[in-house]
Amino acid sequence: MEKEITVYPPATVANIVCGFDVLGFALDKPRDKMVVRLLPERKVSIINKDDFDLPPEPERNVSGAALLAMLKELPEGIGFEVESTKTILPGSGIGSSAASAAGAVVGANYLLGNRFSDNELVRFAMSGEELASGVRHADNLAPCIYGGVTIIRSTDPLDIIKIQSPLLFVTIIHPQIEVKTSDARQILKKQIHLSQAIQQWGNVAGLVAGFMKGDYDLISRSLVDGIIEPVRTILIPGFDEVKSQSMKAGALGGGISGSGPSIFMFSRTEETAHLVENLGAETYLKMGLPCRTYVSTINQEGVKITRKEVIL
Repeated sequence: MEKEITVYPPATVANIVCGFDVLGFALDKPRDKMVVRLLPERKVSIINKDDFDLPPEPERNVSGAALLAMLKELPEGIGFEVESTKTILPGSGIGSSAASAAGAVVGANYLLGNRFSDNELVRFAMSGEELASGVRHADNLAPCIYGGVTIIRSTDPLDIIKIQSPLLFVTIIHPQIEVKTSDARQILKKQIHLSQAIQQWGNVAGLVAGFMKGDYDLISRSLVDGIIEPVRTILIPGFDEVKSQSMKAGALGGGISGSGPSIFMFSRTEETAHLVENLGAETYLKMGLPCRTYVSTINQEGVKITRKEVIL
């Protein structure tokens, strides 16, 4: 078995507006960098190489929690060391914790000769997401590991479907505030009207069909959320203006990425995606709020495994 491998787990967008905890897709950028090493003793060691002050104790670290879950199913007296350099900002809403958990288990699995399936890797990584948010959700983890657009049909038992999607350009606008996933979940309504649920089911079905058929118009008119977005936007200043300006500029649609504060917008062309990027940056500049922006396509690969250095 090899002793060391470098992996680059991608950022992800979860929910995709109407698909709360069910839909997600992977981005080409940004990505984290993680070096995973095999240890000759049964333990997990975490080395943080960035300035985010994440806990090094494995039981308090999402990478560590995921690997500890994996170790429970390994008979050998082996362990793992993870050296992590994060580019995906914690609390950004683009799957920072998922990237850490997914990158760790994908790298460890490679060193084990790919002993576990992608489905099993998601199951291990869900222990990291549970540590981060209090919920064993997989809508960021699945696209991070599988790549592309994924459906979480069920989490118990875990059932993940990767679906095809047309060429789409994605603009990410990240105002520099932090929204914790656990906090964003607490403000959600516990009950909804049947009429709202029916409309949401229709939009989810339409969005999935739009992806699979490559129907941009269907994708656009299905990107509607009457349940989660109206509540969570109170945590994201400037959201309504950014979305409105993006749609006027020609974006297909979009919304909150995960629990926020990042906003994502789909466009058919790279030109429109960059126009949306500039409009979003200008909106937050006027508000005096720093923001980061990215323009990407949907990443079909998931976690990248390589021995070569990759420019992030």
